[in-house]
Amino acid sequence: MSETMTIEAGAEPLHLLADWISREQLARELSVTPDTLGRWDARREGPPCTRIGRKVFYRRSSVEQWLLSREQGRPAATQRRGRR
Repeated sequence: MSETMTIEAGAEPLHLLADWISREQLARELSVTPDTLGRWDARREGPPCTRIGRKVFYRRSSVEQWLLSREQGRPAATQRRGRR
């Protein structure tokens, strides 16, 4: 006997990838190329990703956390001394 998923009448269909975006989508959002995201992934510098076959997907919440982790505060202004 095989298991099947049933959806109740009136319920919306499941969208398994609703919380995920593709490498191309993320590249557009960040104004970088998909190749840049690939390099970041190879160097373990970019947001965490998941591969399904040849496609690469990023969880939206993980990308948000990654962006927050890269946030930098402004350093305090330093006084420059002029020549005397």
